[in-house]
Amino acid sequence: MKENILQSIKGAIFDLDGTLLNSMSVWEYVDEEFLKRHSLPAVDDYLEKLGPMGFHRAAIYTKDFYQMTESVEEILNEWMVLAKDAYDHTVQLKEGAFDFLRSLHEKGVKIAAATSNHLELFEGTLRRCGIYPFFDAFAVTSEVNRNKDFPDVYFLAAERIGVAPSEAAVFEDILAGIRGAKAGGFRTVAVAEPLSVKDEPILRQEADLYIESFLDIL
Repeated sequence: MKENILQSIKGAIFDLDGTLLNSMSVWEYVDEEFLKRHSLPAVDDYLEKLGPMGFHRAAIYTKDFYQMTESVEEILNEWMVLAKDAYDHTVQLKEGAFDFLRSLHEKGVKIAAATSNHLELFEGTLRRCGIYPFFDAFAVTSEVNRNKDFPDVYFLAAERIGVAPSEAAVFEDILAGIRGAKAGGFRTVAVAEPLSVKDEPILRQEADLYIESFLDIL
């Protein structure tokens, strides 16, 4: 399976949070702290829908969902303050991620990120962890019209590295991302993430490949 899916790829497109970065606990903290500070209830439907959204869309959704008086910019700024320290100093790579990215880079595979995160947060983390030079391009969901339920951000990433969707693999930890990438004709690799464990059976079924860690495909 590994050989069929990855051997001939010309491009690799990676989600960041939960896929390459062990950062999901940061967003758990940000969500919990933000809601607590504003005395808002943690509603499952709200939390589940945030994942595939871009940063700006998530702030709009939060404002509308909770009918907040704060502006979208104020919500964004509060999230940034809560998350930035962790990204600057504590967020680390997932097991095997550095070696896998290096191996792709050495083989001449073009590498892009397709993320819902914010450049101000993730760029410093990628540099600190030593993987920034492996990337040829970045695409952020705020640059496209739809979230990761759709292939738009993956199309943008593929375009920026000059690779057709059929020649690229998308690495994601969430079901919405796997489905969005598959809808765009990409090969898909689901990466195990504790916060997505409830979706593991479906991820194993729908992704072209499911890995527990990048060590599985080194």
